[in-house]
Amino acid sequence: MSLINPDDDLALLRRLGDRAREVALPFFRAAPDVLNKDAEGFDPVTEADKLTEQCLRALIGEHCPDDSILGEEQAPKVGTSGRTWILDPIDGTRAFIAGLPSWCVLIALCDETGPILSLIDQPFTAERFIGIAGYGQQACWYERQGVERQIRVRGVDTLSQAIGTTTDPYLFRGAEYAQFEAIRAAARLIRYGLDAYGYAAMALGGIDFVVETGLSPWDHAALAPIVRGAGGVFTDWQGRDLVQDGRVIAAASPALHRALMAHLQ
Repeated sequence: MSLINPDDDLALLRRLGDRAREVALPFFRAAPDVLNKDAEGFDPVTEADKLTEQCLRALIGEHCPDDSILGEEQAPKVGTSGRTWILDPIDGTRAFIAGLPSWCVLIALCDETGPILSLIDQPFTAERFIGIAGYGQQACWYERQGVERQIRVRGVDTLSQAIGTTTDPYLFRGAEYAQFEAIRAAARLIRYGLDAYGYAAMALGGIDFVVETGLSPWDHAALAPIVRGAGGVFTDWQGRDLVQDGRVIAAASPALHRALMAHLQ
């Protein structure tokens, strides 16, 4: 029997997105307290990150008490259902504390095959992206101001015509940096600093590819159903569907994905 009930899970996903908006948005551009989680660098966390994840966990526990939960700000909860919710309460905390509206709430539901249902939500602009890549379905919807429509990637096939993004080019190290530089030089245009919103922009048909490294599970789990649901390709740098080393390629077409892979092998 399937571990997934699409109607119930989609309804809960929307409730989780609504709850995250309620909790996180009042902190935005309100000078939230910032703590540093990294003694050797700067890895910021705010009260908004912590409180949003706490509230999401409580709502999941109320409706799906046997599900596992993996989030950025608290210890994992191990469940017995075979299902896991993966949470990034505020993806793009640096943008959040700088007052930039590119931060997002990321929520994904996974089974043994990986992420199958997810949400990218931007509370300030009231934009919501919901992706399904499971249940025998593949689709992505964009919601704003009470209007919902299905969206798809632009489908560009060549790097010379493609618009790409990465969160920060300085996150690439050693050979990775040279590989990304080759992609940057071949692409039509590159933009930086979008965090998860870059993947949402791909689903909308603006961005054509994203290449990243150093991502944690809560950074990328919600991205896969959005990109795949919109008709794109989402893998690691070896072309595997399950990302385990934090290195991600998202592309608007199989041909563009192959072109990116050729630079990253």
